[in-house]
Amino acid sequence: MVSIDVWNASVDFPIFDAKSRSLKKLALGKVGGKIGSEGRVPIIEALHDITLSLSHGDRVGLVGHNGAGKSTLLRLLAGIYEPTRGSSRIIGKVAPVFDLGVGMDPEISGYENIMIRGLFLGMTRKEMEKRVDDIAEFTELGDYLQMPLRTYSTGMRVRLALGVVTSIDPEILLLDEGIGAVDAAFLAKARDRLKDLVGRSGLLVFANHSDEFLAEFCDTAIWMDEGRVKMHGGLREVTTAYKGYDPFLKFSEETLARIGQPPVLSGNGGE
Repeated sequence: MVSIDVWNASVDFPIFDAKSRSLKKLALGKVGGKIGSEGRVPIIEALHDITLSLSHGDRVGLVGHNGAGKSTLLRLLAGIYEPTRGSSRIIGKVAPVFDLGVGMDPEISGYENIMIRGLFLGMTRKEMEKRVDDIAEFTELGDYLQMPLRTYSTGMRVRLALGVVTSIDPEILLLDEGIGAVDAAFLAKARDRLKDLVGRSGLLVFANHSDEFLAEFCDTAIWMDEGRVKMHGGLREVTTAYKGYDPFLKFSEETLARIGQPPVLSGNGGE
C-alpha cells in the first residue's frame, strides 16, 4: 500500500557565494521559506518542521502564495530532497510531474521523446510502446511527431508532454502548478485525461492556484506559508481560510457535497 510519512522534516539550502541581498532574494523566490541570519553563510530555510502522513486514496491540494514552499515540499515528498533535519519515508513508485518539459530533447523526434519522457516518469519501454498510438491520437500532432521537437511551437510541446504524462500509471502522483499554453478546446480534452490519470493513481498531491482544478481532483488541502504547514484539513475549509472567503460557492451541488460544508470564517485569510 502506497504511503508518504514525514516526521519533523526541515530542508535548508546554504548559499555559499551570496554577495548581495538581491541574490538571496532570488534564491528565496525559487524555493520559498525565509533567509536565516545567523552565521557567515546565508541559509535558505525552505521547509520547517514538516510532519505529514499520506496514504492510499488521499487527494491533497497544496495552496499558498508563490514562494511559500509548495514546490520544495513536493520535491521532499518525491524523495528528490533529503531532509536536513527530521526524516521521511516513501512507499510506492513516485511519478513527479514538476515541469512538463523535463526529460525532453529538442533534437530528436516527437516519437522518440514520447519514449524518453515515459522512461523518465518510471515507465518501461514496453509499457510506452503500447501507449504510443493513444498518445499520438490525443496530441493531434500528426506528421509533426516524426520531426525534431525544436520545430514545435510551445503549445505543441505542451500537447506532447501532456499526452505522455496522462498515459502513465502512477502509484504516487505529484503535480506542480499549471498545465501550460494550450487552446481551450484541447485543455478540455486534457482535463478528461487528467481526471482519468488521477483516478488511476494511488495517492495525489497537487499544487495549483486554480479553484476549478482543486475542486475536481482534491478533497483535502495543505496550506503552506513561509515553509511551514499552516493548516491541513478539508479542501473547502483550508482554501477558505487561506483566501479569506469561500471560493467554491459557485460550484455544483455535487461538488459542494464532496468537498464539504463551508467553514466558519474567523479573521483574515492569506490573500
